[in-house]
Amino acid sequence: MTGSAEDLVLVGTVERPHGLRGEVVVNPLTDFPEERFAPGASLLAARAGQTAAGRTLRIEDVRFHKGRPLVLFADVDTVEDAEALRGLGLFIAAAARPALEAGLFYETDLVGCRVETADGRSLGEVARVEGAPGASVLAIDGPGGEVLVPLAEEICRIIDPANRRIVIDPPAGLLELNAPPATPRAQRRGRHRPPR
Repeated sequence: MTGSAEDLVLVGTVERPHGLRGEVVVNPLTDFPEERFAPGASLLAARAGQTAAGRTLRIEDVRFHKGRPLVLFADVDTVEDAEALRGLGLFIAAAARPALEAGLFYETDLVGCRVETADGRSLGEVARVEGAPGASVLAIDGPGGEVLVPLAEEICRIIDPANRRIVIDPPAGLLELNAPPATPRAQRRGRHRPPR
């Protein structure tokens, strides 16, 4: 599997070895774990930012335990082989993702979208999406610093990844929660020492 970092999507990370025959515990980062981690599937294994140096791993066997895949990759036969995979990201080509119904989108497609309020105020761009599906938060990189906004239908009124645009209607006080304080913390606590 080859491609630039922009063409790849992180679908999981190798957490640790499991057992003695080379299995690894995978932390899935996908809404489709049964499809992504199925026997015969190939994944690119690489460290963050080093996908060009990654290696392709083919899944030989998989079973699920408490919602997480226990994966046996081809040619990973020992605990030592499995240990060498610890911490690697598991990637697929973005084009390999299934098409979604109208109105649905992949969270990774939101990174880089411009965010503005319903009254037209620009907040910045989505730097990343945090949290579990159903409880995700947009981390917006704006001129005043990072702003966190829940990825909720009642707040995110327009989500248009094709046009790289998100329009939000935040409840009163939400944007101010993340605003940097006007007064440094030491001054607010009365511990400010005048310059000497």
